[in-house]
Amino acid sequence: LEDAWLANEVFDIHVASRCTYGSPRVAGQLRNRGHRHSRKRVARIMAECGLVGVHGRRKWRRGKRDTAPAGDLLERDFTAERSNQRWVADITEFRCLDGKLFLAGIKDLCDQGLAGWSMGERQTTDLVVNALVMALARREPEGDLLHHADHGSQYTSLEFSNRLHDWNVSASYGTVGDCFDNAAMESTWAVIKREIRHIWGPWEQLTRSQLRTILFEYIEVFYNRQRHQARLGHHTPAETYAASRAA
Repeated sequence: LEDAWLANEVFDIHVASRCTYGSPRVAGQLRNRGHRHSRKRVARIMAECGLVGVHGRRKWRRGKRDTAPAGDLLERDFTAERSNQRWVADITEFRCLDGKLFLAGIKDLCDQGLAGWSMGERQTTDLVVNALVMALARREPEGDLLHHADHGSQYTSLEFSNRLHDWNVSASYGTVGDCFDNAAMESTWAVIKREIRHIWGPWEQLTRSQLRTILFEYIEVFYNRQRHQARLGHHTPAETYAASRAA
């Protein structure tokens, strides 16, 4: 009976606040009225009544469990014995003066190079398909190949799945809302963005056309062919790829 009475009071206070008060401020208003109740009790009653105040927390993103055509075959094992054995893929974005520029990339977990990439003004399926086509045309992989990505609609689309099937590439998808399942690609984006900002300055002051030129030069000339990596024994991705193919 006390909870029922308190629920009515809580409801009146919540409505009077234009549905903005959470449990701390509702409990404070109750104290002003001479009724002392713990904040946890007020929170429980608000939850039972479906009352939620304004807050800055982001809603947890939930996706359908059956959206991906395959499960997680990589299982956070970001290693590979040879090139063209395991690829990871993702999309990142840059905010430019005249809008966003999206970059889709495919990274080889053995030689750490960007096997394929594509740029566009929208996150479309064509963006990731173009990156895949570039990687397949360049590398011409033989043997078993695993392609790992997230649950983005571009990677789970029928068109992209058909491209993987046509080339006998096994698809792998991380769990929804967990960036650690594709940490190898996320870390690569972080490195690229950090070094581009250091070399050329903020891309927010550049147009998309200017950034396209910068990204092309950085990826093709510097990252893949000139930038030495400690994990590769201080060799470049191109040198490591050539050694892997020769083995």
